[in-house]
Amino acid sequence: MGRDTGTDDDRVRVRPNPRGTRPRTKNRPEHANATGALVLGVDRGRYHLLLDDGTRVVGMKARELGRGARTAVVVGDRVGVVGDVSGRKDSLARIVRVEARSSVLRRSAEDGDAPGVERVVVANADQLLIVTALADPEPRPRMVDRCLVAAYDAGMEPVLCLTKSDLADPAPFLAQYAALEVPALVTSIVGDTIVGLEAVQEKLAGRVSVLIGHSGVGKSTLVNALVPDAYRATGGVNLVTGRGRHTSSSAVALALPGGGWAIDTPGVRSFGLSHVDAESLLRAFADLSAVAAECPRGCTHAADAPDCALDEWVASGTAGPAGEARLVSFRRLLAAKNGTAEA
Repeated sequence: MGRDTGTDDDRVRVRPNPRGTRPRTKNRPEHANATGALVLGVDRGRYHLLLDDGTRVVGMKARELGRGARTAVVVGDRVGVVGDVSGRKDSLARIVRVEARSSVLRRSAEDGDAPGVERVVVANADQLLIVTALADPEPRPRMVDRCLVAAYDAGMEPVLCLTKSDLADPAPFLAQYAALEVPALVTSIVGDTIVGLEAVQEKLAGRVSVLIGHSGVGKSTLVNALVPDAYRATGGVNLVTGRGRHTSSSAVALALPGGGWAIDTPGVRSFGLSHVDAESLLRAFADLSAVAAECPRGCTHAADAPDCALDEWVASGTAGPAGEARLVSFRRLLAAKNGTAEA
């Protein structure tokens, strides 16, 4: 039975509204004096930040930024912080603003999710270093293809980094990507030395690079060589499944001794791409995109697409062997995008 709040009985005590009577407003403080910072890592709702003056602080996201994937703060983000920015132990700053991003590396939770369901992995990176072993574990070209799609969608430069070349010849694997003209770095381990490390250091110097790869390919070993004080955990390959064991548990930005940042990410076994459409992938292929402008409306550009201008381009001989190889590579990536999440 409900309480009669309109009674005049003095014995009835009517409590005030616990939420207060002040009207809510959509206006939020601008925090014009917020201190700039770079997000280095995220751990259970706490953000490890590097202020513009070099101070390292821990912060939390302000309530006014909201919740959910659309307002997520990720490694690589440039943010504005207020509050205690002293960096003292147990002090806590507050993230009140996320600056515009120059690039966004995204992945869908799973390929079966509805369009628009996606996660931002890293923000503001220049290049994606796709690390894969040539053996032990065996390379997974479809996984590499999916990472290439993610890089093209993000507007990042993809780079292949092949490890364990002492166990297998890299030439056959690289031949699959020759038409894409993706830069490639090859490393091997001799004793305690990583042969080819200097070329990797040169490629990463002065840039913000994301390292991604499935477990067991030697990514953490490479990171530890690039950043000697990183102490990223390393692991071997499961003898039963033939796959690597997960070692890194979260993304983290590490300052490179020669300048720039290496963002190490957890080992992945799948990379959902349901958020990527054919047109966004096609934009990474300027030569093909120009030809595809003549395609009929709604063309998928796939191998079975009717009246696709890309097929006419090849059939006419205008494309030449290089153009035809580029089209084959593009359609392979398109097929990988539409395949299963685990590859």
